[in-house]
Amino acid sequence: MAWWTAGLGSAMGKRKETSANASGGSDRLSIRLDLASGARIGPGKVAVLEQIARSGSISAAGRALRMSYRRTWELVEDLNRSLGTPVVETAAGGSGGGGAVLTSAGKAIVERYRAIEVDTSHAARKHLLAIHRACSEK
Repeated sequence: MAWWTAGLGSAMGKRKETSANASGGSDRLSIRLDLASGARIGPGKVAVLEQIARSGSISAAGRALRMSYRRTWELVEDLNRSLGTPVVETAAGGSGGGGAVLTSAGKAIVERYRAIEVDTSHAARKHLLAIHRACSEK
């Protein structure tokens, strides 16, 4: 039997099929928030925001996540547009260098998204165990 897993916080939340017996890992949840505003917030966008916070740069965040600058910027702009408020503040490059920092909204998104992941993971634990028990019955 195969299980679909997506790592919490993995870049872009890519799915891979693994054997339940051969995986050796644990079950994981991948959460995507679909807000009434139309904003869609998932592991990929949160990873981009976290990398921007760490590196202070949109281009460095993209490189760390193996994404083009354009794709990284598009994810940030999608959040800005759909939330109606900036999540990243940028400074133009040049001799003094540019940079990017998360706004208070950007920081709140990362913090709350990670809290939702933790709470949901705890709530799902007993159900995942029940699934394993049901699938291992002969």
